[in-house]
Amino acid sequence: MGFALRLHQGYNNRKYDIDKKKIEDFIDRFFRFIFFLEYQRCSELSNIELRLNTFKLEFKDLLFSVTEEHDDLRTEDFFKSFPQIYQSLENDAQAILDNDPAAQSLEEVMFSYPGFFAIAVYRFAHELYKRKIPLIPRIWTEFAHSKTGIDINPGAKIGANFFIDHGTGIVIGETAMIGNDVKIYQGVTLGALSVTKNLQHIKRHPTIENNVVIYANATILGGETIIGENSVIGGNVWITESVTPNSVVFHKGQVTVKNKFPGMEPIVFSI
Repeated sequence: MGFALRLHQGYNNRKYDIDKKKIEDFIDRFFRFIFFLEYQRCSELSNIELRLNTFKLEFKDLLFSVTEEHDDLRTEDFFKSFPQIYQSLENDAQAILDNDPAAQSLEEVMFSYPGFFAIAVYRFAHELYKRKIPLIPRIWTEFAHSKTGIDINPGAKIGANFFIDHGTGIVIGETAMIGNDVKIYQGVTLGALSVTKNLQHIKRHPTIENNVVIYANATILGGETIIGENSVIGGNVWITESVTPNSVVFHKGQVTVKNKFPGMEPIVFSI
């Protein structure tokens, strides 16, 4: 009975009564609806308006689960910010199409690119983060993380035309700041130099200025680290100090290739 009692106390002490699956399901369905990914076409304007109103009502219930307030104003406030978020996401999708030679259409980007899904969920979560809504923003971004392997904290500040290619293993910390027209490849970490609780309210993660490209598996650490605009950060580099604008940073490794079969060796017979 000791373990059962411990669980009983945990349930009684739980701060929020939330359905995590419901919160995840909301953002997944909302994403599919607004980017035309559902099988059935919503060809009637009245039907689209009805669906949006249904999402509003669902969202109000989600807010109630973490705030205990049926807050119509917060719900309306969030949905009023939607056109601007949506425009940002359309620009992100276009940036992916413009920069990835493998991308054939915007529809392909929206249907299949994990980077676009992660960016979309982040932008909605960030809007709630700014409004100090608890739990939901992190649940949303961790849901995207589980589906894509891309970990973007909802507190990060990310500018326009953001391009993630492949994406698996990307980590972007809470206080990271990313400018416009930035391109990031798989395995990139924008992290903290150290992880201690007393740094909670301090900028711990780097600033990436406009028009920077960061290639695969680069690690950039520290709240005072700034990557200047128009710079290119090569793959596998480790950076803990600022980089001036228009720089190229690369890791110089040495790779030696030998032919396993260099040719016919002379054969000497002794009889």
